[in-house]
Amino acid sequence: MNNNSDPVFNQYVDMDFADAKPVSAVPALAALQAAQGGKSRITMRVDNATLAIFKARAEMTGRNYQTLMNEALQQFVQGKILADVIRETIRQELHHA
Repeated sequence: MNNNSDPVFNQYVDMDFADAKPVSAVPALAALQAAQGGKSRITMRVDNATLAIFKARAEMTGRNYQTLMNEALQQFVQGKILADVIRETIRQELHHA
């Protein structure tokens, strides 16, 4: 698995962030982040097997496992069932072919 799945990682790999501050330590950035909404950092316990599956899928697709988990949670709260996800995936793949 890549150290970083971010496509622009290589642009910044040689930069020195040793003195970098977290967003919360810079009031203007913290306010901007809060205004944008977006995501919240949480701590959550997940079964090892479940985490391994998401990490394996992330490696296969070149994506981030946290993003895949977030998408799975979004699908759950939207009431999507596995059959819906499979149908949607097949339609997308047929459209790309």
